[in-house]
Amino acid sequence: MLTLDAIRSAPKALLHDHLDGGLRPGTIIDLAAEHDYRDLPTTDPADLAAWIRRGADRKSLELYLETFVHTVGVMQERDAIERVAAECAEDLAADGVVYAEVRYAPELSTGRGLTLDEVMAATLHGFEIGQARAAAQGHRIVMKAIVTGMRQFARSLEVAECAIRWRDHGAVAFDVAGPEKGYPPTRYLDAFEFVRRENFHITIHAGESFGLPSIWEALQFCGAERLGHGVRIVDDITVEADGGVRLGRLATFVRDRRIPLEMCPTSNVHTGAAASIAEHPFDLLRRLRFRVTLNTDNRLMSGVSLSSEFAAVDAAFGIGLGEMEWLTLNAMKSAFAHFDERLRIINEVIKPGYAHLRALETRVLA
Repeated sequence: MLTLDAIRSAPKALLHDHLDGGLRPGTIIDLAAEHDYRDLPTTDPADLAAWIRRGADRKSLELYLETFVHTVGVMQERDAIERVAAECAEDLAADGVVYAEVRYAPELSTGRGLTLDEVMAATLHGFEIGQARAAAQGHRIVMKAIVTGMRQFARSLEVAECAIRWRDHGAVAFDVAGPEKGYPPTRYLDAFEFVRRENFHITIHAGESFGLPSIWEALQFCGAERLGHGVRIVDDITVEADGGVRLGRLATFVRDRRIPLEMCPTSNVHTGAAASIAEHPFDLLRRLRFRVTLNTDNRLMSGVSLSSEFAAVDAAFGIGLGEMEWLTLNAMKSAFAHFDERLRIINEVIKPGYAHLRALETRVLA
């Protein structure tokens, strides 16, 4: 098994992480006091973290999403958003993440008068601050933003237009998130068609709490280049009694086209999309060589880091250092950064980092 120290020191790439799902508990309490937010259930950081994690682990995506009321509640001012974004970059870098695409729905922070563009400006400035602080501590990270529209609201086209305005300042893709049931991706076709006309990137939360129709619509109608979660693609895969595996047409398409799956095992257990890590489709999909990537989703709500997710799947499936590198390269190849930037990070950071770890491993075994 991989040691946690080895996992933390390995260079990692993260494609699916929500800004409002990764706040430090102490920061929530500080911001609540500073901006007169009075709805917190407790002002003790440990108790608040435990309360949020208990609330998130209720085997329902809709119930899981309810826990965001407090994180979003304290992200209504520009300085608050900047602080959260800066600390996000610092925390990820300290965990060994060298490239991260962190998503947020700017419409969630407009409750006190901020515009979508002001939210984006604060988010991206916070990322810059956090990158600089991390570099000063010896941890370099590249931060990008995915701009998300919320399914249950009616601003997706407006949010998509905002994403395009910030494409040259750190925004790399458009996404929709929120409850899947009753909100199919095709409800937002105008937004997706606009983004596609602008030659911009699309990832869509699909196949998390809802099944194959959500994935099919996301791919064939909306132009998704990656699937946020995509865990329910397993419903189109049949494992025969003799151990043979038969893929349906949609699963075959996803694998053949190398469509990345932004998988978040612990979060999927908490939302009820999987019964446990050991029973998560991650194992089957990686063995079938789908373009699997490993992600955090919401670090606060699920009590995880990218290192802890790698440790969990290593404990369950014995992935080892070689497959950890494969998963990391999957993520970096699937990133929405420009090709030359992806190639630089792969060749100058990820491959040398794993070569160094393999050398250390060999030295220990010798």
